[in-house]
Amino acid sequence: MRHSSIQAAKTGHPFGGLGFAIKTIVAFWLIYLTTVCVRAMLSGDFWGVVLNRAPTVASGIVLTFGIYLVIHSVREGAGIRRRAVIATIASITAAMLQGGAIIATSPLVNDTQSEYRIQAREGAVIVQKGREITIERNSGEPLVFTLPQIEELGASQKMRIAADAAVVWLFFFAAWSAVYIAGVSAGQVAASRRKIAEAEAAAQAAQVRALRYQVNPHFLFNTLNSLSSLVMTGRTERAESMLMALSTFFRTSLSLDPAESVTLAEEIDLQRLYLDIEQARFPNRLSVDIDVPDEVAKTKVPALILQPIVENAIKYGVSATRAKVTIKIHAERLFDGRVQIDITNSMPEGKGSTQRPRPSGTGTGLTNVCQRLDAHFGNGADCRFGPIDHGFKVSIAVPATNKEDEDD
Repeated sequence: MRHSSIQAAKTGHPFGGLGFAIKTIVAFWLIYLTTVCVRAMLSGDFWGVVLNRAPTVASGIVLTFGIYLVIHSVREGAGIRRRAVIATIASITAAMLQGGAIIATSPLVNDTQSEYRIQAREGAVIVQKGREITIERNSGEPLVFTLPQIEELGASQKMRIAADAAVVWLFFFAAWSAVYIAGVSAGQVAASRRKIAEAEAAAQAAQVRALRYQVNPHFLFNTLNSLSSLVMTGRTERAESMLMALSTFFRTSLSLDPAESVTLAEEIDLQRLYLDIEQARFPNRLSVDIDVPDEVAKTKVPALILQPIVENAIKYGVSATRAKVTIKIHAERLFDGRVQIDITNSMPEGKGSTQRPRPSGTGTGLTNVCQRLDAHFGNGADCRFGPIDHGFKVSIAVPATNKEDEDD
């Protein structure tokens, strides 16, 4: 029903909403015909009553369709109030034309064989059969009167009959107009909501892709810089190991849709590849500790969401000190049903922890993570970070989901 009205809104064609109009017109006139048939069965002359109503039904259907055409002659984008005013004027006009049609088609109406008998208070019985009225008295001969046909009446009497009929039919046409306009408006509102939802989804997808692509140049620059250092210092075996890890990492990460989700286990596997690259660069200064229980391993997260966090841990942790740094990734299920993932970089306190000049940063990486989580999960996710004793910690929380949940 709404599909037709939606197409009308898209094309602006004056015949838009034709399918819905036909359905409502048919429904209304079927209801009318049902009442006529019920009355005809009670009268005793079924076909006589039905055939006499046929011209009225035919003209009414044509006039109802005419109202539809008038409503849709209004320019595209007109408000519902304007359409309602136009529909009201069209309904009044149609009702007047229907009254005129009843007068014009009166010669086609035949006298029915149905008989109505009414007992008067005075004791007489009034019998009506077609245009003939008979008064049966207790005494004397019955009085018989024959009513004139409509075409035999004067102009003023015809106008009065037409006006009375117009008042009755006005409610019919107005009711159809109200139902039709309401249905079309509901369809247009639904279409607008769908367009808004599609636009929001497209904007969100674009944001996710933009944020994801923002990571890659930064990561590639750091990795190539590390590779260059290994080659220049003659550590070819480590350089070869790093190249293999880098190739696997990019082959895996670039095959992913930027907007898709992966399981936490898959995300951790990608980070292991990256950490293997960095361990080839810092074999004696980088230790990795990953603790992801099986119960949370299937939780869905945005692809490469941990990449900038781990990258920052290397840049601001390992690169900033001569001490051995431990990067730990730990995940656990929270009491509220979400899964929290903590990434920390820490170093032992002592002589070896002398700090090098801290690399400058713009905060892009962590801002990127928070924005991606917000775009992906909305208020269902949380992102916090800050310094801890002898290190730095980033904690993110995401809704606990897994593949089985999605399949269900």
